[in-house]
Amino acid sequence: MLWRTIFQPGLAAVVLGLPAGLGASDGAGASAVGHQVSPPAQNVAMGAAVGPVALDQDAAVRLSQGVIGKPVGDYEVTDRAGRRIRLAQYRGKPLLVNFIYTGCSHVCPTSVQFLSQAVSQAQRTLGADSFATLTIGFNAPHDSPLAMADFARRQGVRAPNWEFAGAHAETVAQLARDFGFSYAATTGGFDHIAQVTVVDAAGRVYRQVYGDRFELPLLVEPLRELVTGSSPRELSVVQLLDKIRVLCTVYDPASGKYRLNYALFIEIFAGLTVIGGTLLFLLREWWRRPHGR
Repeated sequence: MLWRTIFQPGLAAVVLGLPAGLGASDGAGASAVGHQVSPPAQNVAMGAAVGPVALDQDAAVRLSQGVIGKPVGDYEVTDRAGRRIRLAQYRGKPLLVNFIYTGCSHVCPTSVQFLSQAVSQAQRTLGADSFATLTIGFNAPHDSPLAMADFARRQGVRAPNWEFAGAHAETVAQLARDFGFSYAATTGGFDHIAQVTVVDAAGRVYRQVYGDRFELPLLVEPLRELVTGSSPRELSVVQLLDKIRVLCTVYDPASGKYRLNYALFIEIFAGLTVIGGTLLFLLREWWRRPHGR
């Protein structure tokens, strides 16, 4: 299985450039092999091979990591209501993108159900409107708007700012290239890399998160970096206070959730008080001194 190799303890840390331990996953998140119901639209992403082709694990990871820092094109997809939307419409906020096919009976439903929990936690931590999520069906033309709507309904996805969309086969190939997504048709479905791509507000790939299950900080921390990355000069007081709240939210491994760390609030308040008091003292001393004309 593709992800049984990638999620060996410590190896994901090397792939993601993260501290050891954050990338580890148990066996439940190891597989990324789907089962096909409808016939595949193509055999290999960006390829023209005939018949089932095994997905090269090393090449899939290299391709996925190779797009980090690169811009994503402004492609058109069709959402589950039949509306045409362009990726440029998501600019200005971080965007999460993952790929599924609606005929999948195990890995895609499992990964989307887990992603739903992760997105809900990230929205509670960072704000429901701080980022968007887009799930793209890669098995054109079978992943139609109706099929994507039914898939979302069956997985119980109700989070705001999350859309499910399909695209023409040519567009899917371009999307797969830009997002570093690899997939290959098999006799029973598709072999495909299980990844969530974090895109920054300018439309560049910022991080790849792997597995149908993963530890929450792998997804929430890159989003936090992007959400809190604006210059304070561009922020209102309310926005600045909200970003301080986000910065004071920490991950609790015991509960598997994020919570407010009130100690950080106290430290920030104490620090600001000391700085303010020092500035007032210096200003008062400056006014007390005689000033020559």
